[in-house]
Amino acid sequence: MAQLYNINIQQIRPLPSPREYQERLPITDSITQTVAQGREAIADILSGRDDRLLVIAGPCSIHDTQAGLEYAGRLKELADRFQDRLLIAMRVYFEKPRTTVGWKGLVYDPHLRGSIDMSEGLHMAREFLLKVSEMGLLATTEFLDPIIPQYLADLISWAAIGARTSESQTHRQMASGLSMPVGFKNGTGNSIQLAVDAVVSAQASHGFLGVDSEGQAAVVITKGNPDCHVVLRGGSRGPNYNADSIAEAVALIQRAGLRTQLVVDCSHGNSDKDYTKQSIAFRSAVEQRLNGNANIAGLMLESHLIEGGQKLDESDPSKLQYGISITDTCIGWEETVGLLTDTYDTMSGSKTTAQSTSR
Repeated sequence: MAQLYNINIQQIRPLPSPREYQERLPITDSITQTVAQGREAIADILSGRDDRLLVIAGPCSIHDTQAGLEYAGRLKELADRFQDRLLIAMRVYFEKPRTTVGWKGLVYDPHLRGSIDMSEGLHMAREFLLKVSEMGLLATTEFLDPIIPQYLADLISWAAIGARTSESQTHRQMASGLSMPVGFKNGTGNSIQLAVDAVVSAQASHGFLGVDSEGQAAVVITKGNPDCHVVLRGGSRGPNYNADSIAEAVALIQRAGLRTQLVVDCSHGNSDKDYTKQSIAFRSAVEQRLNGNANIAGLMLESHLIEGGQKLDESDPSKLQYGISITDTCIGWEETVGLLTDTYDTMSGSKTTAQSTSR
């Protein structure tokens, strides 16, 4: 008799439940406070209750946890120094959507050899998030697989849904149940309406198939996530961080009856995938913000210890250089410090001037 299922399945490996990971790598009271307060602060920025600028900076992806933690330590110093004007959070990405094929992220291949060792990858990812959170630094990520939030979401203060998945009903439903603010990126073809529709969907209640904390298949019924918003990241038709594009986005958001605050991703299509152009998008968005556009609530930067990027050779990962991205190219640490320092100084000066004028 012919086989009718699992014809193209090579192997199915059991995976420990989310609860097992949470018990093996538990969060502390101080971490709980950090994450909870971080989520609340970001939600306040996105609603206009907090006039600080959200800045999400960090490597395109985490492939070397040692380098990632060194970056986190440095970023925490800036977060503390600039906290009255900027809310700085770290980009901690463990999943990478691929246009065709390639390294899919630490969760899938922690050994950088095509291992698909997700059991170890989830352990390393959760352990890394715990260490970042113990520093008092907020962690942000992109959720790609709809089951992974059960393993890691308790340590995340802000999440993104990427350009390739913002139109996906599965991801909109998932976002409706997530416990942190979620940004939907415009599509790779530049469609902002796609992201607006995603926000409308994710703010509504949904029911769908998922897993519970024991890893059992379950029906998940959500309340809807009130802190979803649009992220502008450019696309195949060019950047969309300029004033006209942001005005277009705000008009579409208003038409949908949503809050108009949004985030600008200075990488990807907004830098033509050229890391040397991220600063152009960043400075433009900051200038618009200083000129009165309060709809620009946050900015994203792909940044690492050393600028540029390198290719992964799975046959010999030991050849990789320390502190350089293996996915999208990133700006270096010195440029990151310069951009954040200039932004802080400019925002502080602008506020001082405004206060003087009001007197």
